[in-house]
Amino acid sequence: MPETLVEQLDHIFKPKSVAVIGASNDYSKWGGRVLGNALRSEFRGRIYPVNPRGGEIQGVEAYKDVRDIPDHVEMAIFTLPAAHVPAAMKACVEKGVKGAYMISAGFAETGEEGRKLEQETVRIANEGGLRFAGPNGNGIWTSAVNLNILPFTGIKNGPLAFISQSGTFCGVAGRAAESRGYGMSKVVAIGNQANITAADYLEYLGQDEDTKVIGMYLEGLKEGRRFFQVAKKVSRTKPIIIFKGGSSDFGARATLSHTASIAGEEAVFQAMCKQAGIIQVPEIEHLFIMAEALWSQPIPPGNRVAVIGNGGQCVTIVDLLASMGVDVPELKKEDQIKLKETMPPHAPMPQNPIDYAAGNMSGMGEVNVVETLLSLDYIDGVITNVPNTRLDVYFPSLAEQRKASIDIIAKFSELPEKYNKPIITQAWFKDEQTIDFLKKAKIPIYDTPAEVSRAMAALMNYSKIKKRPE
Repeated sequence: MPETLVEQLDHIFKPKSVAVIGASNDYSKWGGRVLGNALRSEFRGRIYPVNPRGGEIQGVEAYKDVRDIPDHVEMAIFTLPAAHVPAAMKACVEKGVKGAYMISAGFAETGEEGRKLEQETVRIANEGGLRFAGPNGNGIWTSAVNLNILPFTGIKNGPLAFISQSGTFCGVAGRAAESRGYGMSKVVAIGNQANITAADYLEYLGQDEDTKVIGMYLEGLKEGRRFFQVAKKVSRTKPIIIFKGGSSDFGARATLSHTASIAGEEAVFQAMCKQAGIIQVPEIEHLFIMAEALWSQPIPPGNRVAVIGNGGQCVTIVDLLASMGVDVPELKKEDQIKLKETMPPHAPMPQNPIDYAAGNMSGMGEVNVVETLLSLDYIDGVITNVPNTRLDVYFPSLAEQRKASIDIIAKFSELPEKYNKPIITQAWFKDEQTIDFLKKAKIPIYDTPAEVSRAMAALMNYSKIKKRPE
């Protein structure tokens, strides 16, 4: 019985054994870096270096040919010059290898001769039932087996999958996740999509239990119609965020030489994204800002937000939300009066935004205001500053002060789950203890009004996507 797509790609994302074709002791070569990274990544399987010289490579027994390996090999990683790839692919097929990742470049992105070489490689793989990622990629990370062959380390397990036609942006993804304190389920530089296309990855990730949010950098699609059909289905259960390159004439020309991709008309792509329930972003940084909110917070029931802050911060956030199509409704009079009783005397009436006017609120007081807003049936989410635990100084000992701070953040952290509504926070000045506590509680923390606005807008947008008619 033929394997399903998930079973086919499991050979790449969940391999039990890997052969590095073209392995080397020289770290200036791809074969050296890839093998070294794989060995250091705590991969939960066997690694077999393959090099015509045999011997020992980076302390591991090497084989002259993949067919000489006495054990079953599930996945191969190609680091050979393009001209040698078809023969190596044939050897892998004969060995019974079922999945591969192809670092090797010099194929369709280089012109007609490279295109023919790529087609021959695909033909051999297809006839042998082998699926491969690439060529012209720079690596893969999969949390399912802790395999990392990307040219950077330090990726942690987490809920975001990132599929990219740019190896550089794979590095950006890893750094962004690391800096924000979350991990990745999958990172793949997909290169030319000669055998596995963006639509294939999307279908696979839609069924991947480790992935909660799917991010993509694309320059062109090999199966456009199928991609959007798959996206329409997947987007009902998992957010899909795309940053697309090649939107200008100059950029479209660059994509052709980068990954042999035809960028297509930008207006058509945008319309298809809207129909398929894809969130499209104009900058790569926006993707990671939105992704954190989408995996960590409840999807709101509606599009109405309460904003808490001080002065110009409130004005800026409200303006940004309005430009993104998010509603900031005026609070009902009775709710304004109730909130005003808990606020600094000089603060204006809390109509929404709720402006503390730089007044000193206790940390627990701030938390109570947030809870009051979340309890309102016409508010679907709250943007606020991180509760200021440093103001709770009226305790006889440092130990009691710390306990009070922990109690404040603990109650704050329970609110999204209690009301099934999101909280997005901003921190002008970061208290490390508070930040660590919030990160563990999966409350996202951002640096600027623009970031918190984009994060909340993404949640509101995805709420609409989930509710769209079939």
